[in-house]
Amino acid sequence: LYQRPSKVSLREILDLSRQIHLIDPWEPMESPMTDTTTPAPTSDSAKGFLGWVERSGNKLPDPVFLFFYLIILLVVISIVCALFGLTAEHPTQVNADGTPVIIKSASLLSADNIQRLWVEMPKTFTHFHPLGYVLVVMLGAGVAERSGLFASGIKQAVRGAPKYLLTPIVALVAMLSNHAADAGYVVMIPLAAILFATVGRHPMAGIAAAFAGVSGGFSANISPGQLDALLFGITEAAVEGSGLDPSWTMNIAGNWFFIVALMVIYLPVIWFVTDKIIEPRLGKWVPDERQAEEYGQEDKPLTDGQRKGLRRAGLAILGVCLLWAAMTFGPGTPLLNDGPGTEGQEWYVTATPFFRSLVAGFMVLFLAAGWAYGSAAGSIKNHRDLVDMMAEAMKDMGYYLVLAFAAAHFVAMFNWSNLGLITAVHGADGIKASGLPLPIALGLIVIFTGLLNLFVGSASAKWALLAPVLVPMLMLLGISPEGATAAYRVGDGATNIITPLMVYFPLILVFAKRWQKGFGIGSLTAMMIPYSVWMLITGVILIVAWIALGLPLGFGAPISYTLPG
Repeated sequence: LYQRPSKVSLREILDLSRQIHLIDPWEPMESPMTDTTTPAPTSDSAKGFLGWVERSGNKLPDPVFLFFYLIILLVVISIVCALFGLTAEHPTQVNADGTPVIIKSASLLSADNIQRLWVEMPKTFTHFHPLGYVLVVMLGAGVAERSGLFASGIKQAVRGAPKYLLTPIVALVAMLSNHAADAGYVVMIPLAAILFATVGRHPMAGIAAAFAGVSGGFSANISPGQLDALLFGITEAAVEGSGLDPSWTMNIAGNWFFIVALMVIYLPVIWFVTDKIIEPRLGKWVPDERQAEEYGQEDKPLTDGQRKGLRRAGLAILGVCLLWAAMTFGPGTPLLNDGPGTEGQEWYVTATPFFRSLVAGFMVLFLAAGWAYGSAAGSIKNHRDLVDMMAEAMKDMGYYLVLAFAAAHFVAMFNWSNLGLITAVHGADGIKASGLPLPIALGLIVIFTGLLNLFVGSASAKWALLAPVLVPMLMLLGISPEGATAAYRVGDGATNIITPLMVYFPLILVFAKRWQKGFGIGSLTAMMIPYSVWMLITGVILIVAWIALGLPLGFGAPISYTLPG
């Protein structure tokens, strides 16, 4: 369902929930959604701003067709701009006489651009940077997920937590579970409710804390992962299309320090909001007989095989880390450029091959850990099971491939029209003329991203729309591509938990209605708004402070930027 469009039927979600025992498998299909004692879920959100967001967002087309409609609009705008002669001075290129090169808007219906569209269509698709990065990482992550490693790791991490530390532990594991893709939503959120109920706390508070960590803290983590490969691939495409810096390359560790800082900031925020705002409002929870029986049965310990698998997975992770260290540190190693002519270069320049190898590194790490776990737990019996899991992971990427095809052509055609760079130049000039301090301007961009997230749920779709303009514009203002990506991540994550268009929103409702009948879309949104507000405020403060202090965002990734030449 994660790879499906946002309009997923509730019946499909219930079928999935029944298969993985998230709801009573013997309960009639209609009962979770047709409780006659409560109003329909949508009635809670029929009025007000959030109701308008839900109605407006549901009218939007699927993200794939959204890109195709935007391409048609882009063609029309390119024709108009070409007719009116819209231009801008190139910020780095000059003519032979020293005058700046003039960037002219180009019509996408010109003979050259029509020819380029049809002739280069395979190249446009296959050379779309995020495509290769994400597919490579998912080959390994698919094995780790399907072998049961992610689910067992999440359960082991939160089971047995002290009552007074339950909230921060649930929030921390929820944020870390983003490496586990679907498992973060499907395993962590219902498990958090059970854990809270087990110690006498309100299970809805557990759902809220876990949902805030998994979805609100979408970018907060202890290390880069699949999301970094996806976003930085789009960033690289935006930099390449602008032509501002041909030497810039994607570094999956470019936001490493920043996402760790986000995790450190969001952890006390989720802890405070859960324990001081949400749980007091929920009141004391008194389970009925059925609920007490259910959570008592489902909070089962791991089997001996699963525990053995986790130990083997830990050794496999250690082995992969040691292998990469051996290939990086020391003279003459393959992942370090330390040959003749590299003397005096910054360390992060010589370590460029290491940073570029991390996409493959995470694939190998997930693959090795998943295989080690599965062989002990019994989920992987031979090499054919391993191959089947990798193939299933690629099948799940089918919708993403279609979306990537549409996004790749939108980004490419935006670059062919020159409108991206022209808009970036004039936008940068406008910000300079406004007199707004750069950190404040970036904070406003973060807030704009958060508002856009209420209407377009896909993180990759939003960044593919924004990056061709925002990345070069911020480069012209002295903010690195890594800084632009970090700012986007703050706005994208904070409002995930209050938009009904988020693909997992209906599934969270299923989890919630298991513990509290009559809980609808409006109820869930109202419960999550305090998290969203505080995460957005603290995230904006963090990115503004980061710029003001000039701290690096990751290994070899400064926040400031200077155009070459």
